[in-house]
Amino acid sequence: MTDFTSLPDLAVRTLGGSVIAASDESFAAKENLLNPWAPAFRPETFGPKGQEYDGWETARRRAGGHDWALVRLGLPGRIAGVVIDTAWFKGNFPPHASVEACFADGHSSPAELLDADWAEIVPKSPLEGDTAHAFAAAEPGRVFTHVRLAMVPDGGVARLRVHGHVVPNPEFLTGLTVDLAALENGARVVECSDMFYSSPDNMLYPGLARTQAEGWETARRRDGGNDWALIRLAAPGIIRLAEIDTTNLKFNAPAAFALTGFDDRRPSASPRTILPRTPLRPDTRHRFRLSSPEVTSVRLDIHPDGGIARLRLFGDLAPGTERDLAARWDALTQGPRA
Repeated sequence: MTDFTSLPDLAVRTLGGSVIAASDESFAAKENLLNPWAPAFRPETFGPKGQEYDGWETARRRAGGHDWALVRLGLPGRIAGVVIDTAWFKGNFPPHASVEACFADGHSSPAELLDADWAEIVPKSPLEGDTAHAFAAAEPGRVFTHVRLAMVPDGGVARLRVHGHVVPNPEFLTGLTVDLAALENGARVVECSDMFYSSPDNMLYPGLARTQAEGWETARRRDGGNDWALIRLAAPGIIRLAEIDTTNLKFNAPAAFALTGFDDRRPSASPRTILPRTPLRPDTRHRFRLSSPEVTSVRLDIHPDGGIARLRLFGDLAPGTERDLAARWDALTQGPRA
């Protein structure tokens, strides 16, 4: 795998991705392509359509052409790379595949998208069975909202991962109180002390964590220190409400936490305490009303270790930020449109 696989999967179902159309799904449903878990397989589980697969599988083509699946990304963004995973497909994988992408405003129908102008981000490339293939994407400087996977001519693909950088539409940020730490708004965890059990980016996902595995959890510390994560905010802003959620973490929640703010626009500026070290309770949503200075990033310290289900930092964009977000969006969305 290449480095881009550490970036968020813009297509995964938990971020709102959807397979909105496909040429065929005779053997296994197209929706399986975006399942968040690793592909699974149980041998000799035959249904009315044959062996059941945790992936997308089409009928054998006899009249030429190729199969395709049309995916709406959960979050618009710059695509750094794509993973086409043929896990468990050993005698029925496609020998080749390619990926195209387009940008579409609003909520385009499959018919409208089929008529869109598409940019090839992964050229027709050979595939092997039971293998995760990582391909760097062309056009990494543009924002896309949809991708189209073509497998030539037919067969099965377990997962499609579309890794990249979230670029939020400023229409849904400007003039509003927003979650400055939300992944869907463009925030990211850029450094952390430990990610033994799960990625710290999980804290920034939308919705509530259903299990402790859907948050960030560290290994047990034995050195007397504490774990931490540095979050680059969606945009510079002033935090008005912090929410630290330990839901589902009943025996492994941190004992306490603290929040520290940084202004990366002014390297000489001193870190600012947003919330001092504060006790946490297990399996609880904690909310704190506050007013921070303008910050561009926040460090979450947990003492000494443990797990956090979700981190929310609601606030206002700094003056001038709305203009900057709009200018970036306009610059990055020039290109193919539906």
